[in-house]
Amino acid sequence: MSLAMETSPSQGNGDVKPIETVKIPDRLLKRDQARLEEAERRKDIKECRSVTEEKSDFFSTTFNTERATIDELLSICTEANRENAPKILEEATVKTQQLQKFLNDSIMFLTPYELRQAQATLQALLSSISEKRDDVLPKKKFAFKSRNVKSKPAEPPSTSITDLPKSASNRDTVTDAAVTPVQCVFSNADSQVLIKEADEIQQRDVLLTHLTNCKVRLLGSPSTLHIKHVRDCEIMSGPVSSSVFVDQCTDSTLAFPCQQLRTHNTKDTQIYLHVTSRAIIEDCQGVSFAPLSWTYSNMDADFALSGLDKNRNNWDQVDDFNWLAFDTPSPNWTVIPVSDRKTSWDDLVPASSE
Repeated sequence: MSLAMETSPSQGNGDVKPIETVKIPDRLLKRDQARLEEAERRKDIKECRSVTEEKSDFFSTTFNTERATIDELLSICTEANRENAPKILEEATVKTQQLQKFLNDSIMFLTPYELRQAQATLQALLSSISEKRDDVLPKKKFAFKSRNVKSKPAEPPSTSITDLPKSASNRDTVTDAAVTPVQCVFSNADSQVLIKEADEIQQRDVLLTHLTNCKVRLLGSPSTLHIKHVRDCEIMSGPVSSSVFVDQCTDSTLAFPCQQLRTHNTKDTQIYLHVTSRAIIEDCQGVSFAPLSWTYSNMDADFALSGLDKNRNNWDQVDDFNWLAFDTPSPNWTVIPVSDRKTSWDDLVPASSE
């Protein structure tokens, strides 16, 4: 800092004497600058919180109003009003789906507590609609159409063993033949390759449970995917129309597109993700994320079937329900460095037979 010179008459002889101004130390200047920057930062945070609170208030008001409307519809859906029951239940279902979409679009500014409360409310509404449907709508009755038609003996379910490439010939392959219309299951497997084709899982609930050291490929578009109690596994799935639920997963690699991801009690697991809303973790440690890099031949068609937006991916927007600090990142999840991301995967898809 340059010195400024001032003049003043000296006492007695009238001589002019220069006066030096005091130099301000650099550390004081830096401290003052830091104070101003901190004040500006706090102002920005306050304004941001104010905007978030306004959006949160709007969400709460709108959400509660719509919930009350659905509750009112269910209240008039009684046995005395059976004729209108199907129409009322359909309207309640559509409104609940719209409310789910409103919640998904509002996740960005909701607190973890508000999100949990809203999801619990939606689940309760869905349960109420299901109970009303069972109580009010007439049950289907079984009847024989004709006594002259001879019933054919039931054929046992066919079990197909998928031929793997030579590189995987030393592994066992399991194809679950017990497929129900609402759920497909792989369970209690160790060191196996598990593959399901599109016609087995398309728009159905899929459960993967109690798997160890397995490689799983789901080559279609499930409605919902549940992954529970898995260790040392590599699990890949085509586009999941709604949610993927992960629980008790350790030392594994997962890859899938989905509308929402909920992960609980999971450790040391990599997730290659395409998610159109947000990913949520709870009671997790050492979970890392990267954008989806796995693909297969018919994935574009399955994306279209699932209804997911292929151009919208919030893979690094992760909410940790155990970490509520506003301005400090959660220590429970990280982004996989670009140099460490997996870009090639084992080709376990069997070649089509001629």
